[in-house]
Amino acid sequence: MNKEETIQQLKEQVLLCHRCKLREGCSQVVFGEGSLKGGLMVIGEGPGQDEDRQGRPFVGRAGQLLDKILESGGFNRREHVYIGNIVKCRPPGNRVPLPEEREACLPYLMEQIAIVDPKIIVLLGATALQGLIDPQAKIGTSRGKWLYWEERWVMPTYHPAALLRNPSLKRTVWEDIKQVVEKYRELVDATHRSEYC
Repeated sequence: MNKEETIQQLKEQVLLCHRCKLREGCSQVVFGEGSLKGGLMVIGEGPGQDEDRQGRPFVGRAGQLLDKILESGGFNRREHVYIGNIVKCRPPGNRVPLPEEREACLPYLMEQIAIVDPKIIVLLGATALQGLIDPQAKIGTSRGKWLYWEERWVMPTYHPAALLRNPSLKRTVWEDIKQVVEKYRELVDATHRSEYC
């Protein structure tokens, strides 16, 4: 099976999931989307109201900002980036996913990572960092510093929703994205172009 068939098979399995109670309160499962061969994966916290309604990750205000951030680094969902979340069902009221909810969904995310096989992972916010790498990690002290995890380079940075609340963080995230662009040129595509760096 090729990557497309394998990820589709996993998606069909995930759409039927009831491992935790989140499925009872959401409209639909938000599996993930993007390029399976771009070498870059972005992982956020979980679906919000817009994502729950459309069944796609990062389509609300934070998602529109994420697309602009990626675009400034020369990236887009179609060619370079696969986007997923720690949990695939919207928590009630957009609350932070509980540890047991993250644990129930983590095997699916690990399978997605194995299929996509990114050289670089960008973690958006504390929930993504704690859910994938270290439950005790703090995004404020971890962001902007490369981690080497499961033979992949991982860059934690702030979630776009945090930038909407606090626009002064935009410059900080841009510094992190510039590092991602450099690493992408080193590991994936030496000719990768960005208008800004």
